[in-house]
Amino acid sequence: MSSTNRVRARRARWRTATLVAFVGAFMMLGTPAMADEVGEDEPFKISGNVKLDGEPLENIRLTVTGNGVDEEVETDAEGQWRVGVPERATYTVTLDEETLPEGIAVVDETGEDTTPNEKEVEIGPGGRVTMNFFIGEGERNVTSFADQLISRTITGINFGLMLGLAAVGISLVFGTTGLSNFAHAEMVTFGAVIALLLGVTMSIPMWAAIPLTIIVSAGFGWLLDAGLWKPLRTRGLGVVQLMIVSIGLSLALRYVFQYFIGGGTLQLPGAATAKFTLFGAVQLSWIDIASMGVSIAVIIGFAVWLLFSKIGKATRAVSDNASLAAASGIDVDRVVRIVWIVAAAMAGLSGILYAYYRPGIKWDMGAQILLLVFAAVTLGGLGTAFGALIGAIIVGVMVEISGLWIPSDLKYVGALGILILVLLFRPQGILGRKERIG
Repeated sequence: MSSTNRVRARRARWRTATLVAFVGAFMMLGTPAMADEVGEDEPFKISGNVKLDGEPLENIRLTVTGNGVDEEVETDAEGQWRVGVPERATYTVTLDEETLPEGIAVVDETGEDTTPNEKEVEIGPGGRVTMNFFIGEGERNVTSFADQLISRTITGINFGLMLGLAAVGISLVFGTTGLSNFAHAEMVTFGAVIALLLGVTMSIPMWAAIPLTIIVSAGFGWLLDAGLWKPLRTRGLGVVQLMIVSIGLSLALRYVFQYFIGGGTLQLPGAATAKFTLFGAVQLSWIDIASMGVSIAVIIGFAVWLLFSKIGKATRAVSDNASLAAASGIDVDRVVRIVWIVAAAMAGLSGILYAYYRPGIKWDMGAQILLLVFAAVTLGGLGTAFGALIGAIIVGVMVEISGLWIPSDLKYVGALGILILVLLFRPQGILGRKERIG
């Protein structure tokens, strides 16, 4: 191509780019401003305006929670906001008064509401609802940083104990088989789905449905090992191949759950139990207290079993050195089978508690915490059950506390950041042992 033709081609490209930019700018100017929206693909909408004396307030943060939803949104230049939600249900909208201008607060016109910045809304037949707050000069309902820190720490311990039940199971499986089981997330979801089937579909009281769910989950673990993992181990498949199989199993189970329960969020009985003030700013429900009590009791029982029972000692021996344990007369296959049963039972219980914590059951709920479970196992030390428990509590607390400084959408980043820092200085984890490579 001659230099003249190259110059002409270059000019033509510049004219085209200029025309496209001009048309794009014109379209943007001609398009009405839309409210800042979170969850725009969801079918139902909660929206509103935040104004002071008729003037819009920008960058005011609001939180929409309930029915498995926990979303943050900020108002746009017109003071508008919108959040998409998956179901027609009741949600709580909270306006963060810290983002309001100085001296301005959410005011209750009746003078009876002690938390005027927090309102409940219900999606109507039209699939939409509008939530507006009355903004004016007033005294803010401020919670001190110390109270928030204490409240989030207690909530984080509750979350960490629930994560610990799942993390201990996945750590046991890794310690005895060397398998990083990505399908463990679906074992968590399985527990929640079975509890839904027994407690809601079959109307069995939850005090009976929960133990039955744990038994069914344990049976599911036995079935997985007997029907899948032991035959694959017998064929001599390596750890990498087994891990790939676990990924495929995870995807298959996830979409089986979606097929049977759909893509929405379903609730267990008692999930909407009201919270009460324990002390200071700490608010818990009876479900939260029961969840923490059950988690602690199960973890103590598991520790006693692992440390003092014959099978527990054999499990630790297999985890330390499977070949030496076999040479000592320990039935390794039997120990691995028991480990799968125990891991599945604890994962099922974790799924029930997580369904109350969220609250709600979704087809991919286990996958949402799988990264945190792996982070807890790695942080505590690969293959060490007690390390996984410690790592889970640290991760749970960090996830909740980090919400004081970063948006809730990014709260998992803080825990993973701590994981990276710990592994930089102690690669084997908190309770792991150094191993020579090569």
